[in-house]
Amino acid sequence: MTIEEILAGESKNVEFKVQRPDKSIKYMKSVVAFANGKGGQIVFGVDDKTREVVGIPEDIVFQEIDAITNAISDSCEPTIIPDVYLQNINGKPVIVAEIRAGRQKPYYIKADGLENGVYIRVSGTTRPADRDMSRELYYECDGRSFDSIICKDMEVSNEDIENLCKQMKEVAIANCSSNLQKSAVKDVTKNVLLSWGILKKDENEKIYPTNAYVYLTGKSGYHSMIQCAVFKGKTRSVFLDRRDYEGPLWKQVDEAVQFVLRNIRMGCRLKGVYRQDIYELPPDSIRELIVNAVMNCSYIQTSHIQVAIYDDRLEITSPGGLLPGVTVELMKEGFSKIRNRSLANAFSYMNLVEAWGSGIPKIMQAMQEYGLREPEFIDMEVALRINLYRGQKEIIEVNEPKNEINEPNNKVNEPKNEINEPNNEVNEPKNEINEPNNEVDEPKNEINEPNNEFNKPQKDDDAQKNNIVECEDNLEIRVLKVIYQNPEVTQKALGETLSVSVSTIKRILAKMQREGKVIREGSKRKGKWVLIKEK
Repeated sequence: MTIEEILAGESKNVEFKVQRPDKSIKYMKSVVAFANGKGGQIVFGVDDKTREVVGIPEDIVFQEIDAITNAISDSCEPTIIPDVYLQNINGKPVIVAEIRAGRQKPYYIKADGLENGVYIRVSGTTRPADRDMSRELYYECDGRSFDSIICKDMEVSNEDIENLCKQMKEVAIANCSSNLQKSAVKDVTKNVLLSWGILKKDENEKIYPTNAYVYLTGKSGYHSMIQCAVFKGKTRSVFLDRRDYEGPLWKQVDEAVQFVLRNIRMGCRLKGVYRQDIYELPPDSIRELIVNAVMNCSYIQTSHIQVAIYDDRLEITSPGGLLPGVTVELMKEGFSKIRNRSLANAFSYMNLVEAWGSGIPKIMQAMQEYGLREPEFIDMEVALRINLYRGQKEIIEVNEPKNEINEPNNKVNEPKNEINEPNNEVNEPKNEINEPNNEVDEPKNEINEPNNEFNKPQKDDDAQKNNIVECEDNLEIRVLKVIYQNPEVTQKALGETLSVSVSTIKRILAKMQREGKVIREGSKRKGKWVLIKEK
């Protein structure tokens, strides 16, 4: 250990002690926590408050080394063999007890027993592990994943299995990007589910569902959900919206992705003569991160996956830290380990995830192409959090050619292409939109109804300066954008969102329906709008 490391202070894998405590329990918790985690060092002879190297008296230093070694070996179960050695720092001897990550987890203090003696390291502190965390350590060390554990208290019929196989194939086909890919989708059978660990046989050859089956079907049993929320500002102090999604895992993923897309900004760019909608964050990266969170979630824990949207970032938190051997640096290079391998097999078949390990590098590349900062990866020991930072500027819609949305000549209403009076044409030499004495309220050719302009003036004196009439084609674009984000939006909500009257919205929608740009499915209250793509 160098003087620079000491000056950096205690961390998740370094702890200081002025001297060896008389009661070994005062540092044995940290020994167990390091063994249950990624290893660490306890340095005796350094003040943990001032970081001053006080050293160990030279006449007792070797006696102290033996005492520390014996205490660790005798107090822990399974046995922990530390590497205890002497080191000189600034001319003073200190003792370093190095604890390696164990292979027989969970480790615990013998005197406290397995139920109360398990400890873990979280953000530089040592804390007791609850029962669920102890089980997580056991499965991790045993090379098993929790999703592949048999649920012997559940029965599964051939009909249940066939329904799951059918649903999975439908999802796989729906997620295909081409007809060739669709034709390559094979049937899922009972034997395939057995090979993936979604079903298992007991010693009597009876087939039982596993935890993966429970999560995939959304049936009663272990409870799982994805919690989504929008917050005002950059903290969790004020909720703007909140949704909890339950049911089959693939539906949870889809609903969570749609929630994010509804609540982030969207603009557009022109590609030739066609408009292309652009979200401020890459949609494929959003889906990839949520899918990864599902595949690597620790379902033993009582907490759930959380998707939070702030003014400056999208934050995705998955219970369960990085698996042994995985670091943030390795993740960025494409290295990965899957916590829930049975679920990963199912997600891979359903085309919800590509080759394992390729997701993070692709996300980093996509964020770079969007001109955004690199994703932030935070290893919280008991959870993994990934932040995608949003752009600092609002995405503004690109001004489109006049023949993009409407008719070839894109006239606002009448053949003469007038917005108001004959002397107030859009393309006046002076390029004015409204002459001083021209009111917005043309009886039959209005953009807004009387006294309900887009930006209603607060004072009559300011009306001529602030009341800018938007062209009807631009209003249609804004209507299309809102419908795209929320197909169930009502006419009243559209008016409130765009700051126009309901009668104006009705007229615009009627015009768009006549031109075949949008159709209405269902009733006025419970229906939805469907956008028609231009051929």
